Amino acid sequence: MKLETVQSDITVVGGGLAGVSAAISAARLGKKVALVQNRPVLGGNSSSEIRVWVLGATGLGVNRYARETGIIGEMLTENQFLNPDGNPYYWDLVVLEAVKREPNIHLFLNTNVYEVEADGDENDRKIRSVTGFMMGSERKLRFESPMFLDCSGDGFVGFLAGAKYRIGREAYDEFQEEWAPEKSDNITLGSTMFFYTKDAGHPVKFVAPSFAQDITKTAIPMKRVFKAGDNGCYYWWIEWGGEAHLDTLYDNEHIRDELWSVIYGIWDYIKNSGEFDAENMTLEWVGSVPGKREYRRFIGDYILTQNDLLNQKQFDDNIGFGGWSIDLHPPEGMYASEYISKLFCTDGNFQIPFRSLYSKNVSNLMFAGRNISATHVAFGATRVMATCSVMGEAAGAGAALAVDKGVTPRDIYENHITELQQKLLWNDAAMIGVTYEGDLTVGATVEASSQLTSLSLPVSKQTMQLTNDIAFVVPANPKITKVDLLVDAKEDTEIKVELWDTGRLENYIPGEQHASDTVRVPKGEKNWVTAELSWTPDSPQNAFIIIRENDAVSIHQSSEPQTGTLGFVREKSANISRLLQAIDNNQLIVQWSQKPIGRDHFCIRLHDETNAFMPEQVVNGYLRPYGGPNMWSSSELQDGKEEWLEVKLPETRTISEIQLIFNNDVNEDLNNLHDKRTPFEAFPELVKDYRIEALENNEWKEIVVEKDNHTRRKQYQLSEPIHTDAVRLVIQSTNGSRFAEVVAIRLK
Repeated sequence: MKLETVQSDITVVGGGLAGVSAAISAARLGKKVALVQNRPVLGGNSSSEIRVWVLGATGLGVNRYARETGIIGEMLTENQFLNPDGNPYYWDLVVLEAVKREPNIHLFLNTNVYEVEADGDENDRKIRSVTGFMMGSERKLRFESPMFLDCSGDGFVGFLAGAKYRIGREAYDEFQEEWAPEKSDNITLGSTMFFYTKDAGHPVKFVAPSFAQDITKTAIPMKRVFKAGDNGCYYWWIEWGGEAHLDTLYDNEHIRDELWSVIYGIWDYIKNSGEFDAENMTLEWVGSVPGKREYRRFIGDYILTQNDLLNQKQFDDNIGFGGWSIDLHPPEGMYASEYISKLFCTDGNFQIPFRSLYSKNVSNLMFAGRNISATHVAFGATRVMATCSVMGEAAGAGAALAVDKGVTPRDIYENHITELQQKLLWNDAAMIGVTYEGDLTVGATVEASSQLTSLSLPVSKQTMQLTNDIAFVVPANPKITKVDLLVDAKEDTEIKVELWDTGRLENYIPGEQHASDTVRVPKGEKNWVTAELSWTPDSPQNAFIIIRENDAVSIHQSSEPQTGTLGFVREKSANISRLLQAIDNNQLIVQWSQKPIGRDHFCIRLHDETNAFMPEQVVNGYLRPYGGPNMWSSSELQDGKEEWLEVKLPETRTISEIQLIFNNDVNEDLNNLHDKRTPFEAFPELVKDYRIEALENNEWKEIVVEKDNHTRRKQYQLSEPIHTDAVRLVIQSTNGSRFAEVVAIRLK
């Protein structure tokens, strides 16, 4: 056997999306990273071996403007462009390419860590090395570094290092969580395996293996949804292993065999019961690696709780956000006697603190993914992979900063948390409520060729009858006085229109009412009617404008979307994915759904000019919608006319790096395997062709020329620094939008 020692700045164990994001994040900050993965592919539960959808804060479309940016955002956007059909093997390539693009990452696939060297007493331990065996190569690898990240899911490294952890459910008395049991126990969420099918185009028989269960004789409820053409995550409920007498780690092989017996039993039922149109259907793929949901959760300096999520608690060490519902499944999994999964959505995105990403008692151990410092209930919302990736990016950046300064992660929290947040924001990480303030644009003024000052969607595509309350969100910046609505009416009638705020700047539900109007609607088609809704908020924020139901009236829907506006229908019964069947439809965030609207907003006209898209928005520090769109938009593009943004610095400065962030509509829900396919591969709002110029000797000098852009964040390291007091972005075309839109221009 060949013995090797690998020395790096940071060792990341686990190549799921949390570990991949941690490694990329640290590498981009200049650290040498060893990324150690025990499987032949990266991606963890999202890989082609397991095929769980990458879900996150969007909650399958429940939350607004919630799609993650940062590293996971880059991968999802690239996957949307390269892999519009959601091929799981192409997703593997997207993740692998993201790692291989980073020269500071040394990737070790098929390497199973089995030994950890650590010392110190139980309250102050330190890891010296981890050792793994590379399967198929007879290589024994000892990894040494000042910082270690356990992104293994099960928490194996931290366990061997003596890190404090928990398994199972906390008692109610500890944190007063509504969903906690009276007494603590070791019940966890179970594991799942999926299968894929296809139409072979000719009859295909299926003879069930001897171990397949006759599911008609099991406790699997027949009200579960069975469809011959369903694949993958639509069978999320094929889950087992969470009961007290089972252990999702030590009983992994037994759990796999049980899941196989049910999968082949389900397929036997679909193929041979005669109840399905499945004669030409055949199995294309069956999983062999259980997708684990839960095992160890480490204890950090802060344990995130259900109450933190429900209250959307604000943390001074906020390093990312989540938004998936608190999603807890019955311990019996697929054998539960009735459907008792519990889902509860917060009113909007919730913050995650840095203190939940490092060990309380192992000074150089950080973690990200499903093993963070959270209670069992809170973990029910943080465990999904896009959120795990967000935490991985933050943990990687925190580890890099700790190595730079020669300190512990705890010291980063106590003395350098603002610096960490700024580093994350420079890389467009998924954070809300924190502004970026660390580049040369501080004190700059911004001018533009034009700006959008009028919010108007006058062109009708179709109508929607007001059999439900509907609503739309628009920015109130600086005020709203009157709003026009394009409607049809079967008879002379009235509609009631109300203006509400959204409560918190990150939320998109009605909070407090500020104005209302009863509007007369004459009989006829395509009539513009006006609602008087006077509101001048103390500071710019969104208005949530409700039109109460009246089935004699139909409202027109626009032929195109408009950035900064959203449309909603108040559902009388849940209209969401079958993956979220147990959701509470009494919650406002569930009731007010955008699913029936999509990108077909309502035909509206605001009487007041808006300041929401002024040029200076590109240097306001916000990188995503938060109380408003936080971006510049040009007026409507004209053929042959270029639009431009000019950043004027207060004095001549030396610039070596330029960063642009474009709008890629973070309201659009994506996942890697595409349960739905968007009608575009590049977001229409993204700027496509552009150039960057700098003012030198009173002349504009071309620095960068870019064609066919389809990404949100573009970063340019200049081969030679420039000395200038003005930089200009000149936009020639977009990927389809009639407006040029830019979130940020940043200079270093």
